[in-house]
Amino acid sequence: MKLTWLDTYEIALMLDEKYPDIDPRVLRFTDLHKWITNLEDFDDDPDKSNEKILEDIQMKWIDEK
Repeated sequence: MKLTWLDTYEIALMLDEKYPDIDPRVLRFTDLHKWITNLEDFDDDPDKSNEKILEDIQMKWIDEK
């Protein structure tokens, strides 16, 4: 399954699985962006993200915690 920036919930789940010891509440968006684009299943243009998308992913990751 290839992920795009629109797959915010799935991205949050994958991040939670890959980084179980990270507290997403204190994560910088620059790190979050890098981790997302480095996910094996991520297949979208890294430049198409924005603060709103990253915030949405971060909030969903927090909810999963």
